[in-house]
Amino acid sequence: MSRIDDFEAFMAVVEHGSLTAAARRLNRSLQSISRSLATLEESVGVELVQRTTRRSTPSEAGAAFFHRIKPAIDEINDARLQAANQRSEPSGILRVSAPVLFGPDFVVPVIADYMQMYPRVEVELQLSDGFVDLGAEGLDLAIRIGNLPDSSLRARRLGALRRVVFGSPSYFERRGRPTHPFELSKHSCIVRTSDQRPGEWMFQIEGKPRAVKVAGSFRSNLMAPIYAAAAHGLGLGYSPLWQIRHSVDDGRLEVVLSEFEPVPVPMHAVWPEGRSSSAKVRAFLDMLPSRPEFKNL
Repeated sequence: MSRIDDFEAFMAVVEHGSLTAAARRLNRSLQSISRSLATLEESVGVELVQRTTRRSTPSEAGAAFFHRIKPAIDEINDARLQAANQRSEPSGILRVSAPVLFGPDFVVPVIADYMQMYPRVEVELQLSDGFVDLGAEGLDLAIRIGNLPDSSLRARRLGALRRVVFGSPSYFERRGRPTHPFELSKHSCIVRTSDQRPGEWMFQIEGKPRAVKVAGSFRSNLMAPIYAAAAHGLGLGYSPLWQIRHSVDDGRLEVVLSEFEPVPVPMHAVWPEGRSSSAKVRAFLDMLPSRPEFKNL
């Protein structure tokens, strides 16, 4: 039966490219790493790492094995660190990144409750719509909207964000409500000129993603004037629901074509591997999934 140390040795060899580098990473002797790897290979009955004098690379079976066990080993290590730090009160500076518009309305309320609960923690919030390098910026975690690229970061899904078509009650009284995306050609649509493909809105039609061309007499490069124009009856807009939630709730804007909405955009919290062992980070991560701010977005 292999020990957890054997799995960790194997993972370190794969991640760092050699037994010597793995030994340095784990603060173990080269002989100890070699024994762990041999024990694990004997246990599973297949060569996991192909060794040369200069480099060690995973075999095909080893690469598949690595990707299967890594999440489990990460969870075990997090659990061990969490147990060791269970009595640690969060303290210090928590550095968080969030999208520019999303952060103030949805992340700051979480931070406010978090700081009341843990008064020994200071929080620094950095707003950016780009996927910033957490290590280079000294950040503990980030809230990210969109599909995540492959990386060494750990991630926790927080929810998904709807993209909707909306207009004002006065517009619908004059022009009627579209019942299908193809009817948008008969409506005045407000185009954001800074989009990657201006004048194309995405929908899910008959189970497949479909781009529908739209046009209108008012355009803008930013969303704020588009929301204002839609509220004043100049046409239909298209955006993430969370950005217009307040206007929908107070009746200034209404959502249409809900049954044709594209697949929602995922939202995650991401953090560097091992950072969740910090009491301040772990406590913040634990607060996020249950927050009402992240529901019905």
